[in-house]
Amino acid sequence: MSCFVLLRHGQSQWNAENRFTGFVDVDLSPIGEEEARKGGEKLKGYHFDVAFASTLKRAIRTVEIALEVSGSNEQLRNPDGSWKIIKHDDLRERDYGDLSGLNKAETAEKFGDEQVRIWRRSYDTPPPGGESLADVVKRVGPYYESAIAPLLAEGKNVIVGAHGNTVRALMIVLGRNTPENINKVEIPTGVPMLFDIVDGKPGPFTYLQD
Repeated sequence: MSCFVLLRHGQSQWNAENRFTGFVDVDLSPIGEEEARKGGEKLKGYHFDVAFASTLKRAIRTVEIALEVSGSNEQLRNPDGSWKIIKHDDLRERDYGDLSGLNKAETAEKFGDEQVRIWRRSYDTPPPGGESLADVVKRVGPYYESAIAPLLAEGKNVIVGAHGNTVRALMIVLGRNTPENINKVEIPTGVPMLFDIVDGKPGPFTYLQD
């Protein structure tokens, strides 16, 4: 049976500092690197035909580390030893606009907890100058349907390195969640989400963790 794995990147430097990150290209923290390694351990024995990631280094590095540690995906190496990862802007994190780089606690003190909660968790209200989750669904959905879904239909094993909000968007695209309940979904960092493929489409999923 083929499989589909969604992998939120490990903790980034700005996750550790409690900052809004969005499109800012922040690297993994040491904890994030360890989370990616642990994710790779859980993927031992899985062979992926195609790997995707956003164009942000925290997602790319997480997939690279996970593939390295899993030890079963040498077919995805380029001749120079690098990994064959298809990178696309549509898989990037939600754009937090004017909030990017700001400390979340300090932002809540300035604008109020409720306003920040709306910016972070509402489905269709964007932060100033940024994207709502609905906007992310609008870009992630078509990319999934055009680039990823056909591979799954062919029986390919696919891994996607992404971000908390792109994973949430994909959960809506896949019909696992709705705009009404997605705000309650927390996506752990560095933990592979393994979907079984049923009739060529993602079916039930399991978090691969201890």
